[in-house]
Amino acid sequence: MELTYLHTFREVAVRQSITRAAEALGYAQSSVTTQIQKLEKAYNVQLFERFGKGLRLTQAGEELLRIAVQMLDLYKQSQEKLAKQGGGTLTIGTIDSIASYYLPPLIQRIREEHPELSIRMQPDREPVILSKVSEGEIDFGLLLDKKPSDLSLTWRTIRREPLVIIARPDHPLTTFQRLELQQLDGAEWLMTEESCNYRIMLEKLLRSQGVSYHIGLELGNPEALKRCVKAGSGIAILPRMAADEELRRGELAALPLHHSELSLELMLVLHPKKWLSNALRRFMELCEQ
Repeated sequence: MELTYLHTFREVAVRQSITRAAEALGYAQSSVTTQIQKLEKAYNVQLFERFGKGLRLTQAGEELLRIAVQMLDLYKQSQEKLAKQGGGTLTIGTIDSIASYYLPPLIQRIREEHPELSIRMQPDREPVILSKVSEGEIDFGLLLDKKPSDLSLTWRTIRREPLVIIARPDHPLTTFQRLELQQLDGAEWLMTEESCNYRIMLEKLLRSQGVSYHIGLELGNPEALKRCVKAGSGIAILPRMAADEELRRGELAALPLHHSELSLELMLVLHPKKWLSNALRRFMELCEQ
């Protein structure tokens, strides 16, 4: 049996579609179907069943997926060991803020130390990243959260990341030396998407304190959000790393509001059975420094 079949099987399982797996792998749909059929014949089981317009794993399929992830990881380990771990690919799942404002200097550093290493970044939402870590589709994830959300995975806290509420320097709220949450009552907010952890945390905090708020605009990209804050009258919340440069240049101002809830943890998450190559170990060290 070829490892290619297991790789194809994992892609179909993750994407729940032969069509999408074929597109991702660059195969014809018939080729993917044939490989799955050969696996089912080899194991004498049914691996998938129809579920609406997609596919889902049978119980036998779920068991094979767990084993296939380990086998493919071992194969990757053998490749890197035989190549003296000088090359290979490092795939990182993360959110836009971390991809844009935290990772670039670390990627530059690891590329200088491992010039043959290829790095892939896959920005996405936290649930998608955790699913990809669990399925072995990416090497690790970097996230901002209050605490680990999936205890079946291994988590490492890198540092505490403060959140800042930003506004134009001439915004009326910037004239205060210190603000309380209640003084934000009725404020217009420019918000990230609904699934964003720090938006969820902020809205929960405002509601718990009885502070009313108005959402004037929703944007998924931190860079676009900052530009809209500069151009308008609303306020927004972002990780400090995402607004640091504009705050230093005086293009934005941080409202003088200090609350224990306005911070998150920058955390690294990986599969508990993930084999750590030299490059991956070194990248984790750089993150923790």
